[in-house]
Amino acid sequence: MAEVVHECEYRIAQPGKGSYRVTAMAEPRGNVWIGWIEFTSEIDGSILRTDEETSQPTREHVAYWASGLEPVYLDGALSRAKRG
Repeated sequence: MAEVVHECEYRIAQPGKGSYRVTAMAEPRGNVWIGWIEFTSEIDGSILRTDEETSQPTREHVAYWASGLEPVYLDGALSRAKRG
């Protein structure tokens, strides 16, 4: 079951398309936790999701990884999610 591990304060604005809220998600897979990023449109609530962005030994490690994400990384992740 997927869990929210971090909600970013940063919003990604897209010209003419509003902005996205950014949430880091995680779930256990075998003996590790995988993490990905979800982008929720503030206009219509639609969600774009990246593929796996990280794998860590614990949920807390994924949360720590997510807490250090910078805006430039998130911009790239949104581009990857749109291609996905």
